[in-house]
Amino acid sequence: MTRVLGIDGCRTGWAGIVWDGTRVNGVFAARLTDLLESAGAVDAVVLDMPIGLPDHGVRAADRLAKQELGPKASSIFLTSTRPALAAPTRAEADALNRAHGSGGVTAQAFALHAKIAEVDDAVRATGAAVVEGHPELSFAALAGAPVLASKRSWAGSAVRRSLLTGAGIHLDVDLGEVGRQAAVDDVVDAAVLAWTAMRVASGAAVCRPDPPEVFSDGWPAAIWT
Repeated sequence: MTRVLGIDGCRTGWAGIVWDGTRVNGVFAARLTDLLESAGAVDAVVLDMPIGLPDHGVRAADRLAKQELGPKASSIFLTSTRPALAAPTRAEADALNRAHGSGGVTAQAFALHAKIAEVDDAVRATGAAVVEGHPELSFAALAGAPVLASKRSWAGSAVRRSLLTGAGIHLDVDLGEVGRQAAVDDVVDAAVLAWTAMRVASGAAVCRPDPPEVFSDGWPAAIWT
């Protein structure tokens, strides 16, 4: 039986949904390495965080994702260049990013730097076969078009959960600690990434770009759906 894991970052750590095509289990950990360990053996992992950082300029994955999402393009943050990742302040990260041919670093993008670095370290340390996804792209693939209602609104949450139910991912169960620690939209995002992970495991997933770019860090940089 194929068993997969979708992961989304949340305020208190990492939210995970394990799915085997029938049953759903929630996993939560403050550290990504702990979540990967507690999830157990899985056939594919999809995570909503950049994997593979550019040395210069903008990743093709981000450009293509923005084009595909159209009116929801603002949900895609341009990935900071690797030189900017270790900068201690947003001002320094912004300056380094511009110096390496990319744009400014927004407050939202800078706030992700710690989690991006954690992903970098965790994937290297565990050797887990993790690929990058994006919930809005996955929901667009599932729905056939971008879901325009905000994921934090009642309407947006309802339509996304309905799409997941239609795909066989039922979240109306006790999800354990992740249900208490993570926000509703974090759990829903992790669930749709589990749907993408099942597609990755079956060979049905699409990556953008195809083939992925590879920068000096050696990671194949692409967003999968």
